[in-house]
Amino acid sequence: MWEMLKMYFSYPFVRYAMIVGVLIALSSSLLGVSLVLKRFSFIGDGLSHVAFGAMAVAAVLDVGNDTAVVLPLTVLAAVLLLRTGQNAKLKGDAAIAMISVGALAFGYLFLHLFSRSANLSGDVCSTLFGSTAILTLSLTDVWLCIALSVLVVFIFILFYHRIFSVTFDETFARASGMHTELYNLLVAVVTACVIVLAMKLVGSLLISALIIFPALTAMRLFKSFRGVILASAVLSVVCAASGILLSILASTPVGATIVCVEMGMFALCSFAGGVVQGTKKGYT
Repeated sequence: MWEMLKMYFSYPFVRYAMIVGVLIALSSSLLGVSLVLKRFSFIGDGLSHVAFGAMAVAAVLDVGNDTAVVLPLTVLAAVLLLRTGQNAKLKGDAAIAMISVGALAFGYLFLHLFSRSANLSGDVCSTLFGSTAILTLSLTDVWLCIALSVLVVFIFILFYHRIFSVTFDETFARASGMHTELYNLLVAVVTACVIVLAMKLVGSLLISALIIFPALTAMRLFKSFRGVILASAVLSVVCAASGILLSILASTPVGATIVCVEMGMFALCSFAGGVVQGTKKGYT
């Protein structure tokens, strides 16, 4: 097993996949805690479908660097979701559902009508589930992911208390003079950027798992905001690295393997949290 892993990691694209996978998992977990607590976790699902539609347009137009098309359109969708989610006539979950389904349908229809690929089904499956896309990462993608991860960590450290306030009591934060719309917009835009890169790791249909599972798992073990954030980051990185290693050894799809590992971790931590709570009640 060790010799097999050593042989695989001698290839640059495998090392790139591990670096990007760990960094994307770290960034997603930090953003996921705030999104889950604000009950806006499915923004990842909605934006990933928008990114799929944008990627379909870039593929049809034969754009060399599809990130240049996908990233701006996904960020624009994040801003629109934030604005429409604040509309009394169109709540956040309805806006996400509308944009998500519409973008997914448009992307597939666009590919079906204008794609010049000989393997349309394979291309769509790879984009949706991320089965082989992570193995085609370039050095530019790696550096972009490193820069984005540093940016996410920097934002969380710099605006930690403001993000905490907006997450738990946005009304009070607004009343105290805080520009809550600005911080909501910042989180939405950074989330869109992370999702565009995460599509190459787990695909557009599984991105929500990177956002939701680490946060929910950490909440089974810790109750404080800081504890949940730190635990979510550690669990997400461990699950991503384990999933990539298992996918290499078992020759399984990377994205689906990572999500299954995160599901297993959630079940394990839920059981451990239940045992601890039961023990505490037994002593009281």
